[in-house]
Amino acid sequence: MDDQEWIDEDQECIPPHLQPPSHSDYLTIVDVTGVHFITVNYCHCPGSLPVHQQLLRGRLFPATLQRLSTAFTFHVLDDFIRDNLECGTSGSNYFSKLRRITSNVFPHLVPSLIRAKDRYRELLRVARKWRLLKLLKWNGFGHRSCTPQKGELALFCPACPQPGVNCNPSQNELSEPKYSQTFIMDGNFKAEHMHEKCPDNQIWLMDGHGYMVTRSEYQAYLKGTHHAHERSTCNNHQAVNQANTSQGKLESTGISGMACAQHGCFIPHSVVDFQKGECQVNMDYSFANAIQYNMSKITRIIHFYDINCTYMKKLRSRVKNSKFIDIPQDIQIVPGIGIWHVHGHRAECFSRHAPLFIPGAGWVDGEIIETLCQSLARKLRKANRSAATAATAFTDLDSTVSPEQRKMWESEERVAQETRITDPSAMDIFDVRLEKAPTIHAVELELLRSMPACDRTQGRMATWLARGLKIQEAQIGLGQEMRKIGWWPTDVQRLALARRVDCLSSDILAFVSEASVYLGHDPSDESSSGESDAEDDSIAEEILEDIGSQCPDQARIPIPSSLGLTRCKRLGLDRLWDQEIRLHAGQANDALHEIRLSLANKAVLFRTNVRLASSHAQTTHAWDKAMSHLGADDAMLSRYQPLRAEDLKVSTAAAMPNARGHRNDKLAWFWSMDIPKDTEGSDWMSEFYRVHWLRAKATKDRWREEVEILKAEFQWTINFFNKRAEDWTHLAVDSQTKGQHGAASYAARQSAMYGQLRDQCQISLESHHPARATRNISNAMPKFYTTEWIA
Repeated sequence: MDDQEWIDEDQECIPPHLQPPSHSDYLTIVDVTGVHFITVNYCHCPGSLPVHQQLLRGRLFPATLQRLSTAFTFHVLDDFIRDNLECGTSGSNYFSKLRRITSNVFPHLVPSLIRAKDRYRELLRVARKWRLLKLLKWNGFGHRSCTPQKGELALFCPACPQPGVNCNPSQNELSEPKYSQTFIMDGNFKAEHMHEKCPDNQIWLMDGHGYMVTRSEYQAYLKGTHHAHERSTCNNHQAVNQANTSQGKLESTGISGMACAQHGCFIPHSVVDFQKGECQVNMDYSFANAIQYNMSKITRIIHFYDINCTYMKKLRSRVKNSKFIDIPQDIQIVPGIGIWHVHGHRAECFSRHAPLFIPGAGWVDGEIIETLCQSLARKLRKANRSAATAATAFTDLDSTVSPEQRKMWESEERVAQETRITDPSAMDIFDVRLEKAPTIHAVELELLRSMPACDRTQGRMATWLARGLKIQEAQIGLGQEMRKIGWWPTDVQRLALARRVDCLSSDILAFVSEASVYLGHDPSDESSSGESDAEDDSIAEEILEDIGSQCPDQARIPIPSSLGLTRCKRLGLDRLWDQEIRLHAGQANDALHEIRLSLANKAVLFRTNVRLASSHAQTTHAWDKAMSHLGADDAMLSRYQPLRAEDLKVSTAAAMPNARGHRNDKLAWFWSMDIPKDTEGSDWMSEFYRVHWLRAKATKDRWREEVEILKAEFQWTINFFNKRAEDWTHLAVDSQTKGQHGAASYAARQSAMYGQLRDQCQISLESHHPARATRNISNAMPKFYTTEWIA
């Protein structure tokens, strides 16, 4: 079929009201009311403005400066940016909305002709230009002839200290905690970017002027910097180890930036993109650029990052020899980890990096990029209440401490805070200092190492015995479960119980099948060969009868404690006997450790929720009986004493330090069994009170700092808005002097806007502190300011 026979049915069926004029002197105008075709006559008089400037004076933004055919009204551009910000409307969806506004019946025909195709691309291009012009105007560059520098088209947090902008601290005031800059760093892997088909055609309108770093400088840094792949030393958090994941089809796998930890405001010229994963080379560039923004006189930075336990270790050494970035040596950097992420790290990371133990941090969670923030007013109300509660709790606890203890603990805290940068382990004083006794796994490993390499049977003996002890634990657990469900179990409980019985029976049979390897007679003793073989057969028969006639939880398994001392000596199992004693000791250590964790959790001694131990008292009694039957010496039996009910109760003196009648309480025996000899037998109250006292003091200090910081933030916010109002006032005066009345009017309007923000913040602060004198701060407005200027 000939190509000319093809007919575009849509072209032939366009409704008359959607058809453009037949002549060529028309303009496609996109407005909030739809897409329109309007005939335009331009002025061509001598001295007339260029065509595109004539359109701009008519509040129309041309899509291009050559061959003008499309223009967007200022109104539609503002509306699109507003919809994109508040509703997340994409450019494609917004233009589809305009087409439906134009024709609800034929939206697919708007616009229709080849010359007037879909204006979606033009909308995106013009919207980007419109945003840039808005930013230039909002930041006063329409009133000045200079060009924007790095980050000058973006605003930073008005509530954070910015010397020379919203505060002017003296040298002595800089040491106050409130003048510490608190930053948080994080990555976002949702902001992916594909490779450009024609990268040379790209024009970067906001290159380094906003929150993103300058592209050319960043690329030069990446090419000239060695990408060291560092492994995480914190085995509970593997973010660093996942940083080398590459996405070949993506130019950027995500972005990262720095923000203030209190309010979540991104720092201008600090946002970078990733080429692979969350690599340190990217984060270093973001960090180095962030601390250069309005940081004059600031000497202390509190820095939160999910993996700071690894990231901060070699930060200065990585940056030291770089010719692209620099971190001043006189700035103290205190590393921290957000309160949500720190629980995914190793136990010691909590006391070393949690915000609770960082002076000057206030009550911050270090997760602001993910949680966002509350208003200053709500935060101040909460801080006042919490500070009073924390102060009362600490006072109650502190009243029970002797002056000697208080002096010693204050000294420990001071030394730890002073040395935390060079030695993070100094912060471990906030943890309970107990050394764990060897677990059953540690004992088994020690026994395996002590066996000669040439004797494989002896080497496997400890493993076989450890399996037997695990079977005994399973038997005890099965018996407890059967008693727990009672006489009338449900079908689900019956099925679960049957599965446990079957599994335990299989384990016992497999264990018994290997018994002859370890319970055999001495090959050198030929005279006892027949007797030993008969003995082995009788052992196996007894065990099999137990399994066949009884429930597996009642069956005996062939380990020395079940056979008896006399029988074991006759079979030459002295070594096996000694090994079982040592394994039972490790087993008891495991159970007692679980009990300590359970009680410590109830007394709020540890920072994570530990699942309460289940019936460890009963199992410990069973293991104590086994050790007694094995003939353990008096020293071991005295070490593992019987557990009493009162030993397993939470100490009221630990949970409620100010309660009466508990000053002379002593810790249960298992609390002191794992402390080194130089502290063994010491008063347990000292250890518990030390941790409680230090943490209660940290809580009180952080809330006190939070109140102080919030009051300062109110004033800094007022100062920030006042500074912006004064700057616009000066621009208004300069424009008025030059006869630029339009520019002066806009500057006066901006000054009025910042003045209203300042006044509102002042009113909010005074509502929380009525005693503060109300100041008349409206005098910052230009003297020539009238309501006509705002209009």
